[in-house]
Amino acid sequence: MDIAQLQAYGYFTLTIVLVIALYSYIYHLYSKKKDVDGVDYESYSDMALKDDLDDTPVSPKSDEKEK
Repeated sequence: MDIAQLQAYGYFTLTIVLVIALYSYIYHLYSKKKDVDGVDYESYSDMALKDDLDDTPVSPKSDEKEK
């Protein structure tokens, strides 16, 4: 086994490890959408697109002050 073949096996192994790491990170992002506090920040993603006066707010707030 010469150095070129060893580099090819190393490159292939590194590529497979990085692909697995990427897909596991993507799965982690989409499986755990809520924050530690229980807030789902994905609902805020299209806030810039729905900014008309007639659109419903992302998180409705009441006018009453919390005590």
